Amino acid sequence: MAYEAEDIKYSQTIFYHLLKNGELNEKDDKELYRAYSENERVMNLVKQQGETSDCVVEKYGGTIYLIPKEDNDFLGYSKGELKSELCRSNANDKDYYLSQFVIVTLLVEMYGSQGSSAKSRNYLRGGDLLNILSNRLQEGAEKDESEQDNEGIAFSNMQERFEALKSGDRTSRSKTTKEGFLYTILKFLEGQGLIVYVEVDDMITTSKKLDHFMDWNILNKNNYNRVLIALGEEEHE
Repeated sequence: MAYEAEDIKYSQTIFYHLLKNGELNEKDDKELYRAYSENERVMNLVKQQGETSDCVVEKYGGTIYLIPKEDNDFLGYSKGELKSELCRSNANDKDYYLSQFVIVTLLVEMYGSQGSSAKSRNYLRGGDLLNILSNRLQEGAEKDESEQDNEGIAFSNMQERFEALKSGDRTSRSKTTKEGFLYTILKFLEGQGLIVYVEVDDMITTSKKLDHFMDWNILNKNNYNRVLIALGEEEHE
């Protein structure tokens, strides 16, 4: 396919916008959005630049997103960087996996509807999420004890790290408390544009960006059932 100079210029401008902002919709820049949406040559060039940068460029729900691939430590986060962001200073891998379990549990609680949208609830309170986490970890740890050859998630290890965190009040911001640990994760997700956390009401709501990802990419049936199985739940038929 031959590319004209104008196509190349548009694709470079669009990709630069995505690098700076992570997304592009018609409200951001109508001309660039239409160039990508209506010109296959421009779209292909942008996607090729994404592949070269170890990213995926996709349009969901009227917004174009730049999504770093799992191992992209330059535009995304490495395991070490996430551990530093989310966990206490002397954290080990158990703390890291606990932080990821918190995020997965939040997603499962907020999504899973079989209707036109994957979203199953509009909000969740932080205190309720802590109770859900405690219950899931307890159930998982009991399952670990009953299954000698368990090769799934080591719930007992995560429960140990969770219970090692102190119990504070809802306003605690220390990563050494359960409330502070959760707060750190919620603020991180909010910083990524994935949720909104209303501190005064202790209320978590999801963003349009996360809703798009869950509806169009992350929560296809196979991926969702993998998450449920990992959490020890039954697969939906």
